[in-house]
Amino acid sequence: MAARLARVAAALIAALPIAVHAFDLQGHRGARGLAPENTLAAFKRALEIGVTTLETDMAVTRDDVVVISHEPALYPPLVRLDGAWLKEPGPPIRTLTLAELRRYDVGRADPATPYGKNFPEQQAADGQRFPTLDEVLALAKAAGVRVNVETKITPTSGATVVDPEKFARLVVEGIAAAGMEKRATVQSFDWRTLAAVRRMNPAIETVCLTNEGGSFDTVAPRDGVPSPWFAGLKLDDHGGSVPALAAAAGCAAWSPNFPALTRERLADAKARKLQVVPWTVNQPADMARLVDWGVDGLITDYPDRARKVLADKGVALD
Repeated sequence: MAARLARVAAALIAALPIAVHAFDLQGHRGARGLAPENTLAAFKRALEIGVTTLETDMAVTRDDVVVISHEPALYPPLVRLDGAWLKEPGPPIRTLTLAELRRYDVGRADPATPYGKNFPEQQAADGQRFPTLDEVLALAKAAGVRVNVETKITPTSGATVVDPEKFARLVVEGIAAAGMEKRATVQSFDWRTLAAVRRMNPAIETVCLTNEGGSFDTVAPRDGVPSPWFAGLKLDDHGGSVPALAAAAGCAAWSPNFPALTRERLADAKARKLQVVPWTVNQPADMARLVDWGVDGLITDYPDRARKVLADKGVALD
């Protein structure tokens, strides 16, 4: 049976258009490999390179402002106060007002940390502050590109993060106020916020994020209990197919961690009318392989590398 399914999937993937579809190049956290992540400097660098989508992450302050941050709390390798790196994790963003949050400088990574050493090409931009969602939406709108914004929340976040319903409402209101409903997607590993976004404003498409393998696995059951990340949906009810689960969740796209993507899974997702945009793809060889398979886009820290790969293959950007 497995062999038969593999043959069917291979036939489907062979029928997919290769290197002729419009492609969605997403700059991860702006362009994290080249500029300080999730700063206006990073988003502007991504726009200079020519991305089609700014990919980023969100948190909510104590005064209910949606801001841009991958971490729900202040992260020492990225955050300075009065010129000094934080020595230990700072308070949750949810406990700070926007004015308090903007005291901190996020314009460079600490080069002495493992995080800082991971991005040797990153150019510092001292004086950068945590942007707001409104600022990023305005930047994208002026540039004529899309945004893909992630609600940073987990099933166990508790009071350290705003609750899923309110998170979704604040994001939906911000996107609508900017007139970006058709040029914004909301993504999350925690699909509760995605269900809320679709209910509040069906015009805003959602993206089902998944991660498989390692200590952070949002798909595998734990101790016989189905994954808590899927807003009550169960993988076993959908034949063990993650694309089927994403389709059942109402997502327009599925974004898996790229090592978990196979040709067969890509074919499965395409058959279910899902866009497939894997994350975070940084090496040209991986980019080239996935483009050849027929993915709809890539999320990358290095959009400059991706532009070269796409140009070499004659792939048009969306």
